[in-house]
Amino acid sequence: MNSNRNALLIIDMLNDFVLKGAVLEVPAARNIIPNLKKSIDEAREKKIPIIYICDSHAEDDKEFEIFPPHAVKGTKGAQVVEELSPKHRDYLVEKTTYSGFYNTELDDLLKKLDVNALIVTGIVTNICVMYTVYDAFLRGYRVIVPEDCVAGLNEEDHKFALKQMRNILKAEII
Repeated sequence: MNSNRNALLIIDMLNDFVLKGAVLEVPAARNIIPNLKKSIDEAREKKIPIIYICDSHAEDDKEFEIFPPHAVKGTKGAQVVEELSPKHRDYLVEKTTYSGFYNTELDDLLKKLDVNALIVTGIVTNICVMYTVYDAFLRGYRVIVPEDCVAGLNEEDHKFALKQMRNILKAEII
């Protein structure tokens, strides 16, 4: 395996989370869009695979007992925000729960791409970002989380998640 094969993960930068007034709006998500665009451009320039990990729920998903219906498969709300739209060379992994690994093809895709290090970005820091980092850690991936490319529902949860990922999951918070 190549010793430094990275992939850039963009988690849940979807209309139902990012747009003003969206059903599960994460206002801080809009603040990281310029940083994500820069990371995406750099990844494309360096030929680093870009993988969009996106909530994609059935209309009767059990998660809707916890959160209001969001990112229902096939709706505009489940689409990546326009500013960060995937290009034809990018990958899209649909997920139905917090982790990008759980019941998805992400691990198989990363193995196929010979990736051993993940640059994890997106939202929400203490939910989908942290649980994806947790599963990456368990699978032995090196994990890098650029602090200016993740956002939480609030500052307290965001800082808690960064601390957990740094101290417990050994992610490199940069």
